[in-house]
Amino acid sequence: MRDHRNLRAFQLADELALLVYRETNGFPKEEMFGLTSQVRRAAVSVASNIAEGCGRSTDADFLRFLDMANGSLRELQYQISLANRLGYLPTGTVLADDTSVLFETGRVLHGLIRSMRANSVREEAISYSQANSIEE
Repeated sequence: MRDHRNLRAFQLADELALLVYRETNGFPKEEMFGLTSQVRRAAVSVASNIAEGCGRSTDADFLRFLDMANGSLRELQYQISLANRLGYLPTGTVLADDTSVLFETGRVLHGLIRSMRANSVREEAISYSQANSIEE
C-alpha cells in the first residue's frame, strides 16, 4: 500500500485544493451553489482520488483512480478558465496564471500515470513469459 502523502502529485493536488478554496472566496454570492461549489468539488476530487487510489491493493486500481484524478483536474481547468473569463478571478491571481500549480499538478500527475502504465505493461509481459515457460 502506498502513502499518498509521499507522492508529489498528491502534494501538488492538496496545495491546489487549498488555493482553490482561498481564491474562490471572492466569487459572487449567487455562485455559492453553482460554479463556486463545482470548482471546489473538482479541486478536492483530484487529491481525494489520488489518496483513495493509494489505498487500493492493485496497481490497476491505483491507475484507475489516477485517471479519475486526471479527469477531475481537466474539469477544474475548464472551470477556472470559465471563472477567469467571467471576471471572477482578478488578473494576477495564482489560478489565473499559466504557470500556476494547476498546470504543474497536471504535468506531475500525467507523469505518474505514464509511469504506472509503463510498469503495468512490463508486469504483463513478465507474467506472459512466465506462463509460456510453465506450459513448455
